[in-house]
Amino acid sequence: MNIPLVADSTASTCSLDLGIEGMTCASCVSRVEKALKKVPGVQDATVNLATESARITFSASGQAEAMMRRAVREAGYGVRETDLMNDAPDASPWAGFAPVAMALALAAPLVLPMLADLFGRHWMLPAWQQFLLATPVQFILGARFYRAGWHALKALTGNMDLLVAIGTSAGWGLSVWLWLSAEPGSMPHLYFEASAVVISLVMLGKWLETRAKRQTTAAIRALHALRPALAHVILRTGEQTDVPVAELLVDDRVAVLPGERVPVDGVLKEGRTQVDESMLTGEPLPVTKEAEATLTGGSINGDGRVVMLVSAVGRDTVLSKIIGLVEDAQAAKAPIQRLVDKVSAVFVPVVLLIGVATVLSWLAMGEPLEVALIRAVAVLVIACPCALGLATPVAIMAGTGVAARAGILIKDAQALELAHRADTVAFDKTGTLTVGHPRLVAFVAVGDAEESAQLCAAASLQSGSEHPLARAVLNAAKERGLDVLAPDDVRAVAGRGTEGRVAGAEYLIGSLRWVDELGVNLGGLTPEAERLQNEGATLSALLQRTPQGLELRALMGFADEPKPGAREALASLRARGLRIMMISGDNHGAALAMGARLGLSADEVMAEVMPGDKAAKVAELKQGGKTVVMVGDGVNDAPALAAADIGMAMGTGTDVAMHAAGVTLMRGDVSLVEGALDISHRTVMKIRQNLFWAFAYNVAGIPLAALGYLNPVLAGGAMALSSVSVMANALLLKRWRLKQPSSRAD
Repeated sequence: MNIPLVADSTASTCSLDLGIEGMTCASCVSRVEKALKKVPGVQDATVNLATESARITFSASGQAEAMMRRAVREAGYGVRETDLMNDAPDASPWAGFAPVAMALALAAPLVLPMLADLFGRHWMLPAWQQFLLATPVQFILGARFYRAGWHALKALTGNMDLLVAIGTSAGWGLSVWLWLSAEPGSMPHLYFEASAVVISLVMLGKWLETRAKRQTTAAIRALHALRPALAHVILRTGEQTDVPVAELLVDDRVAVLPGERVPVDGVLKEGRTQVDESMLTGEPLPVTKEAEATLTGGSINGDGRVVMLVSAVGRDTVLSKIIGLVEDAQAAKAPIQRLVDKVSAVFVPVVLLIGVATVLSWLAMGEPLEVALIRAVAVLVIACPCALGLATPVAIMAGTGVAARAGILIKDAQALELAHRADTVAFDKTGTLTVGHPRLVAFVAVGDAEESAQLCAAASLQSGSEHPLARAVLNAAKERGLDVLAPDDVRAVAGRGTEGRVAGAEYLIGSLRWVDELGVNLGGLTPEAERLQNEGATLSALLQRTPQGLELRALMGFADEPKPGAREALASLRARGLRIMMISGDNHGAALAMGARLGLSADEVMAEVMPGDKAAKVAELKQGGKTVVMVGDGVNDAPALAAADIGMAMGTGTDVAMHAAGVTLMRGDVSLVEGALDISHRTVMKIRQNLFWAFAYNVAGIPLAALGYLNPVLAGGAMALSSVSVMANALLLKRWRLKQPSSRAD
């Protein structure tokens, strides 16, 4: 795929995706990577056999892209000019099958005499007819193997094509020699069928691989298909006109008709409707949208015509970011793949040496040259490392694709591979385990202070804040009909609270920890504070700075609710053998009370943790070799998400948290954490199964071929079958489904 250059945050490097044509095995992957890394300015290059693409990071340069394209072509491969992820699916499942069908048709008459032998019928085509049937398969339909093998030889490397070209050429050449050197009238045993059938089976295997690859990229294509082509823009004159979505600008007014997809991200300005956001969140139930609600591009409008104001276009939309996350994950290499790359780098040369050793060994034992060569041909054919190159990437693509459809975006392959080893899951409390919309349940003014006046001061001081507790105070003031004033000189004190001036008086509002640090005593409100804490309330205090110093004006208690299903989700994680921890900035009483409602014991709750200390707490949990998952949603969770082995960000949270995390959960459902761990485990199992069978196939097949137990035809069939079986095994992941609430306790 040819995607425009994208500068990263350093502004000095760019990344580029290129489609690569002609790769057939893990050795090809290694060759393309080496060629790209030799280009001046290239910092890193990762090639994916399953997607047939390369992701390159390099220093910005005017000639960089041209130099990389040339490097790929000089290595013997092509650069694809179109983005196959965006291509429509083939109109026919048989697209591209014509050359395969032709090869099979020409090879079939050569195989029939072998089958007839099983039924006691002995007949054979004349040598010249065998020659006429096998030669087009060998040199016309099989020309791709010679071209790719020749490029590999020029680069002093090897690949699958070289093994096929050498092996089948040896069989074809031996047959020609035996035919021409035979005595007139005699019928020598020829091996034209071996070379023709091997090439036909390899071509058939590659065609089946291509079909299977399209299934692994279905998730990306489905996401691209969510982008509508046109949008109904409302002009300043009030007229409506259709324009391409790519031409939309921020602040355009766009009409969305019933049943249409929302073209880009925006804010609802006119109308009321229900929107299907399942493509983003995996949640099948439609969501009610009213004035000022956010609309996400790709979601489906319900039964009402609405007008939206565009807020994000292009790469800034949520859908584009999701596509980017999935593409990043599918293009990345899992750590285990690096071992495969090292093996592949030496695999083909070693196989060639084994082939030579096979010939020499059989000759030394007195066998004729034709027997020795045919057994070497079987060795070369069965050793093709196709399955090795596909084992890891196809599993990653299938796993990340099915996870994305369930609302789980796995950002990188390393997170995917690590998540299955997790033994500890730490959760931020507010907004992750709780609803995140606390209510002001207690407001206790001190002494003779007027309660309404103090609540007005508290609400005014926090009127510009988006903090959940500040919102709760503002909502309480509005419910009482109080007039909120504009504050002056407002300053946030990180992790503690806010201070500023309201109507000329200086106020501070913040946690009891800050109150204690400032040396202010709760006095007669201490019993009330203890009662509220024991009930699970989060406490804050309002202070006023007077000539006599800081004086307590009011005590505020806030209550949040656990998310629906959170308790059951935590119990299900614990049933998997995982240690569960909740990290909270609340006092011990409030944190323990909420923990109890979530089914957590006292030793599973970490209370009074300052935002800046969350990362340190995660580091503590990692001691002793533990693999820790951190789940959070806020800006202050980002350091902890980055510090964990696997960070999981709730997609309902902030972009900062999502950027720091390796996994993004697209809705605030705690059960998605178990889903992410489960699909990770299943994907890693598929990778291991694929690698085991790929290695086992070669470990068992090469000796059998060298000892004469496999002829080239069987070897070719087994080689083609190995690649297809790896693809089919990975595609079994597409049957994975997120556990439903009713079965979570099973």
